[in-house]
Amino acid sequence: MQVFLRRPVQESLIIPAVPEPLIVWVLSGSAVVEERELGGQWIANHVRAGDFFLTTSPKPCELRWATEGEEPFQVMHLYLGLDVMKRAVRDVHGADPFEFVLREVSGANDSALSMFLSQIRAELMGQRQPSTLMVQGLAQGLAVHLVRAYADAGKRPVAPRGGLPAFKLHRIIAMLEERLDREFRLQPLASAAGLSEFHFCRAFKKTTGFSPSRYFIRLRVDRARRLLRETSKPVIEVGLDVGYASPSHFAQVFKREVGVTPSEYRGRV
Repeated sequence: MQVFLRRPVQESLIIPAVPEPLIVWVLSGSAVVEERELGGQWIANHVRAGDFFLTTSPKPCELRWATEGEEPFQVMHLYLGLDVMKRAVRDVHGADPFEFVLREVSGANDSALSMFLSQIRAELMGQRQPSTLMVQGLAQGLAVHLVRAYADAGKRPVAPRGGLPAFKLHRIIAMLEERLDREFRLQPLASAAGLSEFHFCRAFKKTTGFSPSRYFIRLRVDRARRLLRETSKPVIEVGLDVGYASPSHFAQVFKREVGVTPSEYRGRV
């Protein structure tokens, strides 16, 4: 489980296709959230506290949003383990878990789901030592609720989602974000994932839709956009902060990714 205080504007965020189902639950605030398959058409939803997204798509997707009002936009991400989901499917349907599919949900409200999520959050983030037994029980109850309420009876199972489990992907992305001002290196990432460089590149692209080096560039440009929007740092300094010693190279990469130069982008926001 992770809790994020989201920025007022996010122009691109990749939601990876990891094997585990992902629930995104809005804790506070409201926003217009748009989502699409990579390269597809944007679909907008107005969301507020209590609304949630559920995704089990075998392909990564992209989000962007703009908050509404003054209240901070805070969300919680929860990945439900595959073993938990398999037990729930067997318990509810007595079926082969590989024959079961959850439907995609965007910006819905579910009081029972909110109850489970609020209890999980309270147990994990409270003052006392969390009870593993309590969290496991709540997660299993949540999985049963999802199986009962969000089965997609008309959809045939597809190949398993993604190539990297959520915990490994988070570790890799954290390593990339820590090194945005340095040269990209593939070998430490593959080692952290416990894979050869070849198999790591295949698994990472299946999960995110991008090669590791291409994803690294996206992270650099995303941080540059935030610095250009939220600070008064000179463009040259922003480029240095994200690893580009050459201003012309930074401008070239930024324009390729965003469509305008860094200076033009700052003038528009």
